[in-house]
Amino acid sequence: MIDQLGEIFGDAPALLSERESFTYRQLAGRSNRYARWALGQGLAKGDSVCLFMPNRPEYMTIWLGITRIGGIVSLLNTNLAGPSLAHCIDSVAPAHIIVAAELVDRLTTAIPAGIGRASIWIHGDGCEQFPRIDLAVGNNSGASLRTDECPVPSLRDQALNIYTSGTTGLPKAASVSHFRLMQWSHWFAGMMNTRPEDRLYNALPMYHSIGGVSAIGAVLVGGGSVVIRERFSASDFWNDVVRWNCTIFQYIGELCRYLLQSGPSAHERAHHLRMCCGNGLRPDVWDRFKTRFGIPQIFEFYAATEGVVSLFNVEGKEGAIGRVPPFLSHRTPISLVKFDVEKDEPVRNAQGRCVRCAPEEVGEAIAKVNQDSLDTASRFDGYSDAEAAEQKILREVFEPGDTWFRTGDLMRRDSEGYFYFIDRIGDTFRWKGENVAASEISETICAFPGVSDASAYGVSIPGTEGRAGMAALVAHHDLDLAALRAHLANRLPAYARPVFLRIQKELAVTSTFKHAKQDLMRCGYNPSASEDAIYFNDPERQAYVRLDQELFDRIQAGRCRL
Repeated sequence: MIDQLGEIFGDAPALLSERESFTYRQLAGRSNRYARWALGQGLAKGDSVCLFMPNRPEYMTIWLGITRIGGIVSLLNTNLAGPSLAHCIDSVAPAHIIVAAELVDRLTTAIPAGIGRASIWIHGDGCEQFPRIDLAVGNNSGASLRTDECPVPSLRDQALNIYTSGTTGLPKAASVSHFRLMQWSHWFAGMMNTRPEDRLYNALPMYHSIGGVSAIGAVLVGGGSVVIRERFSASDFWNDVVRWNCTIFQYIGELCRYLLQSGPSAHERAHHLRMCCGNGLRPDVWDRFKTRFGIPQIFEFYAATEGVVSLFNVEGKEGAIGRVPPFLSHRTPISLVKFDVEKDEPVRNAQGRCVRCAPEEVGEAIAKVNQDSLDTASRFDGYSDAEAAEQKILREVFEPGDTWFRTGDLMRRDSEGYFYFIDRIGDTFRWKGENVAASEISETICAFPGVSDASAYGVSIPGTEGRAGMAALVAHHDLDLAALRAHLANRLPAYARPVFLRIQKELAVTSTFKHAKQDLMRCGYNPSASEDAIYFNDPERQAYVRLDQELFDRIQAGRCRL
């Protein structure tokens, strides 16, 4: 397909960046050089290669070339180091590791933990310890591969390993087939109506499915071009969008909130954008973001890297993550089932079957899987870890022998069929006999003047059932805690109001802007475990009071009313 695009669009710009740019013809030629490099290394169909490189056009030429000859490229998170990086490498047993010269030091932190017998190749200068792949590929032809050189892989063959973010536990390598690559690219191209005059701005990590495949592929198949930035910058965003004359940009997670929090920019409404596309745009941000920056259309969607489930809000209904049109319901069976937060599993009735949710009722989203079907769209390709893959499968759900994919996400569906994201399973907790959505707490706190960000989670208190609500938050100035307490009381039920507040200078986030909660949950509300100010919602004083060691000990001993 890349060769065909090279023939059709020739010298039109394909991938652009400050570092390098490729026309369609150059993109095809460069990827073919990497394909022949892989053949020269004896790489066989199904062999794995790890790619450890920052965002840049060359990144895509590498994995396109290697997957063209049947290899599987594992896209490593460039933020990882040490044992977590070694885990990601070991889980796919690569024959080779391609690493950017500027990331060699980070890769070496994983070597003591073990990276198998992989050969290491450096891209760029500055390291003479390993051979340079960017020089080696120059000896190969960029012409299209002949069928006698290498057959074309089938749609069912695996192309990539894309890792889950690892917000809970170590990352898992999700298997992505050639079918998924084609499906994602053409789906989004069709729904965004991409065309040659389009230019998409992409500052999302290329080691993830959205920033590395869907965003880029959707524009390339339409003949447009993609501007690739190494990492997101709120202060440079609008200058870049205007300078590169972009018509679309891709968002994810909290990127839009960061733009809202940034100061005014002379270019924030001087753009020629026709659309932004992404997922995770929170309801409290949606309208403010669209209005302030003059965005004509927001295209929100929901999807899993593992495939099987996807929802699209092409109508632009505020806050919704999408719906399944009735005429496609037979192709995309998605259901919401009641979920027991305490048992951390779906509810089963007396017959052992899962229970469907009524409209507006919150439940876990699941999608029908058919591993024996010739329809590749309904297959779950799993992970490199078979045990982890089995944990995502739900069996005997509504009828004997049926199999469903667990998204791990709680949603609700309205009477019109639109789905709304509520929370991740694990982020939702139970307190005073009620289910509490951490996302609802975070959104309510963020709506208070002066609060720029918040992350809610549950913490255990000795002698109590469930977990009490706690929120870490960032404020622009000294908070009026009494006013914040009143704000929460007016908007949240008593059981959902955070028992503890932790004031921070900034919140740790993952590379896709998800809040990193593991350290926060581990520290809990112990004032000696952090230098941050922690406050307790004291029902006796009707106020948030500074938590010291004495008060902490009283709470631990059960001598405080909660």
